Amino acid sequence: MSVATMNLRDLSFQLYEMLDTDSLVGRDRHADQDRDIYDAILKTAADMARDLFEPHNRKADLNEPTFDGEKVHIIPEVKEALDAYIENGFMGMQHDYDDGGMQLPTAIAMACNAIFTAANTGTMGYPFLTVGASNVLRAYGTDDQKNRFMKPMIAGRFFGTMCLSEPQAGSSLSDIKTKAVPTGGGTYKISGSKMWISAGEHDLSENIVHLVLAKIPGAPDGVKGISLFIVPKYLVNDDGSLGERNDVTLAGLNHKMGYRGTTNTLLNFGEQGGATGYLIGEEHKGLFYMFHMMNEARIGVGLGAVSLGYAGYLYSLDYAKNRPQGRHPDGKDARSDQLMLIEHADIRRLLLAQKAAVEGGLALCLYAARLVDEEKTGPDEAARAEAKTLLDLLTPVVKSWPSEFCLEANKHAIQVLGGYGYTRDYPVEQYYRDNRLNPIHEGTHGIQGLDLLGRKAIMDNGAALKLLIKHMTATMDTARTHPRLAEFADRLDASAQVITRTTQTIAAAMQDGKIRLSLANATLYLDMFGHMVLGWKWLEQALTAERALSENPSDIDRAFYEGKIATCQYFHRYELCRVEPWGNLIASLDDTTLTIDPDCF
Repeated sequence: MSVATMNLRDLSFQLYEMLDTDSLVGRDRHADQDRDIYDAILKTAADMARDLFEPHNRKADLNEPTFDGEKVHIIPEVKEALDAYIENGFMGMQHDYDDGGMQLPTAIAMACNAIFTAANTGTMGYPFLTVGASNVLRAYGTDDQKNRFMKPMIAGRFFGTMCLSEPQAGSSLSDIKTKAVPTGGGTYKISGSKMWISAGEHDLSENIVHLVLAKIPGAPDGVKGISLFIVPKYLVNDDGSLGERNDVTLAGLNHKMGYRGTTNTLLNFGEQGGATGYLIGEEHKGLFYMFHMMNEARIGVGLGAVSLGYAGYLYSLDYAKNRPQGRHPDGKDARSDQLMLIEHADIRRLLLAQKAAVEGGLALCLYAARLVDEEKTGPDEAARAEAKTLLDLLTPVVKSWPSEFCLEANKHAIQVLGGYGYTRDYPVEQYYRDNRLNPIHEGTHGIQGLDLLGRKAIMDNGAALKLLIKHMTATMDTARTHPRLAEFADRLDASAQVITRTTQTIAAAMQDGKIRLSLANATLYLDMFGHMVLGWKWLEQALTAERALSENPSDIDRAFYEGKIATCQYFHRYELCRVEPWGNLIASLDDTTLTIDPDCF
C-alpha cells in the first residue's frame, strides 16, 4: 500500500522487520498497545496525508503567507489540515496519557511524521515546532508551566516556536543580545529581536508559546550566560484562559525558497517596555535545555529531508515507468517503438541513487527514533546507557547526511524528468526547493561536522565510535554467512578501518594543539562517517531481505526484497568506495581550506 509521496510497505519493513518496534508492547509504557493499533494509526496518517495535506501542498507554495501590517494571512486549507491532525491526536503522539497524549513509541510517531511531511512539509512546520517546544517543557518545565503551556500545546490549542537566532548572530549563539531583566515577581522582561523564527506568527491556534534564548544582566559571557524563557503571544490566566497581549511584535515575514507554507518571521520583543517571560529551569542553563529540543528536532530534520527525497523519488519512478523516450544505444531502427525511460541504464542509475539515499536515510532516522525508545524504556540501565551513547554519536549524522544526500536525490528526480522537471507543472522542483532548507535547519552541515569530529567521535577515547563499530561488526559477521552479502560485509569492514584510522590521526593532532588544522575538513569527515553508517544500514536491510527470501514470499514481496539487495549492492559499489579517498585526504591534515588568503578569492 502506498500514498503518492511515501511507500508504506517500506515503512512497515523498517518498523517491524528491521527494528522490531512491535516488541515494545512488552514494556510497561506501551503495554496496552499492539501492532494493530500502530497500523491503524499509520493508516489514519496516510489517509489524512492523501486527503488533507498533499492536495494543498502546491497551493501553499504558490500562495505563501502575507502580512498586511496587522495580520498574517494563510490559505484556509492549512488550518483545515491541522485541525484534523489535532483532532486525531497526532500533536501528542509521544506524550503521556496523563498529559493528554497517545504515549506512542518514538519510532511510530516519527513514521507518522514522515508520512505527513512527505505530503506537505510547509503545513507540518507548525506541529513540528510545537511538539519540540512541548518536549522541552515536559523535560524541564515546572508543574505550573506544564499545566499553563504544555498541556494546551498537546491539545493543539497553543502552538510553539523556538527563538534562537538573531539578525547579527545567526548560528553564533554566544553573540545573542536579547535581554531578560528580572522583575522581582518571578517573571522577566524580555527585549530584543529574533530572526528566522518559523511559525512565529499566525492565527492557526489560540496562542503561540515562544521559547526564547536570552541573557540576564550580569550573566557569564558566551553560551554559559544564556537562559531559556517562555514568552507567550498572549499571557495565560490561572484558570487557563487567555489574558492580555504580550509585548511580542511581528516586524515582518521572510520569504524563503522553500517551506513557503510556514510563516518565517522577524520578531521584536519588548517594543512597549518588555515582554513578560518565564524562566525555564535554572538561570544560565538555557542552551542545555534548548539542545533537548534541538537534538530531537535534528532527528526530525533528517527525517524531513528523507521524506522530501522520498516524495521526489516516487514521483520520478512513476514518471520513468510511464514516459516513452529514446532507444537503446545499439537500437538503430528509428521506426521501432520508443523505450520507457526506466529501460535506460543511466535513468536506472539515477533511480538507484535516489532509492539508496531515501530508503537508507529512512532506515537511519527510524533507527535513531528506536534508540530514543530504548533510552526511555530499555530493560535495564546498561541498555539505556548504550542507546544514549549511540544516539549522541549519531545525531549529527542523522540530521545532516539526509539533508545533503536526500537533497541530492531530489536533484536526480528533476534530472529523470528532464526539462519538465524544472517546471512548476511537476512537483519535483518544489521538493528540491523545500529540501534545500534542511542543510541549514537546526545547525548547518558544517556545524554538525564540527560536533561529530570535534566532540562526539573522539570523546572518552572514542568509546562511542568503538561501540558503533562493535554493532557493525556483528552485522558484518552474520552477513558473511550469506554468499551474496559477503562482498558487502568486506567493503563495510574496510570503510570502518578507514574511519578508525582517520579518527585516531585527528585525535592525536588535536592533542598536539592543532585544533584548527584538525577540524578544517570536519564537514568531509561527516560525509565519510555518514557513508559508513549508511553502508551498515544497507547491509542490515539486505540481510533482513535475504532472510525473508528464504521463506518463499509472494511475488510482490520477492521483488521488494530483491530490490533491497540490489540497492545495497549499488550503495556499496558506487557510494561506499568514496570513504577511502575521503579518509586519506582528512588524515593528511590538508590545510588548503584553512590557509588560503581571503584576498585570493
